[in-house]
Amino acid sequence: MVGHVTAPAAALADRLPDWVTLVRAPNPGPMTLDGTNTWVLRAPGAERSVVIDPGPLDEGHLRAVAETGPVGAVLVTHGHPDHVEGLARFVELTGAGEDTGGLAITRVPTPGHTGDSICFLVEVSGERVIFTGDTILGRGTTIVAWPDGDLGEYLASLEVLAGYDAVPALPGHGPALADCGAAARFYLAHRRARLDQVRQAISEGARSAQEVVAKVYADVDPSLWPAAEWSVRAQLAYLRRDGGESTSGSVWLDSP
Repeated sequence: MVGHVTAPAAALADRLPDWVTLVRAPNPGPMTLDGTNTWVLRAPGAERSVVIDPGPLDEGHLRAVAETGPVGAVLVTHGHPDHVEGLARFVELTGAGEDTGGLAITRVPTPGHTGDSICFLVEVSGERVIFTGDTILGRGTTIVAWPDGDLGEYLASLEVLAGYDAVPALPGHGPALADCGAAARFYLAHRRARLDQVRQAISEGARSAQEVVAKVYADVDPSLWPAAEWSVRAQLAYLRRDGGESTSGSVWLDSP
């Protein structure tokens, strides 16, 4: 549980709903996995679709999404560039407005990864799925993008998502998961284990966020340590505030 997680946090979904199409952006990388997932939703018989996260400003990708058919509306899970950089160009290409095409869409605020993170619960003919952006990924775990991201809010958001048992999670990166609730509970356990590791690193003499990263994320490729430092700074802020830890001692001099 405390090691670097690269596998899915729950079983993979065996299929996508008939009314959901995935168009993956060609921007693979350590932070984006196979690339950003752009989701196209079209209710049975509807003329127009809803697109979630148009993705980066890549003309070929945006045109591929536009070619799935007329677009009524665009939703975004959060404001990171790999999800929204292409938004203005995509609206220009498609003329998308606010037509949700008869889909039942519920916004589920899930701040933590970023302050503006949101999930979308969508139901068609009794079939429900939840689009989780970067709050829950299809493989591995996500970062808390300090200082915009907040660990206390993230843990609270995971508690909310843990209530969606047996609802497939369609993430911003990686494969679809069969059970959002199970994935959220795994993430919660992992985050709490990481917090224990941070406490241990401090007790062993770590005196900066960088030193905590070197101890806690020793099993992670060092190229990912700058991103891990965001999460560590969020963890230190959480321990000072929500965790009730003492703020005395030089370890806090390097934290926010």
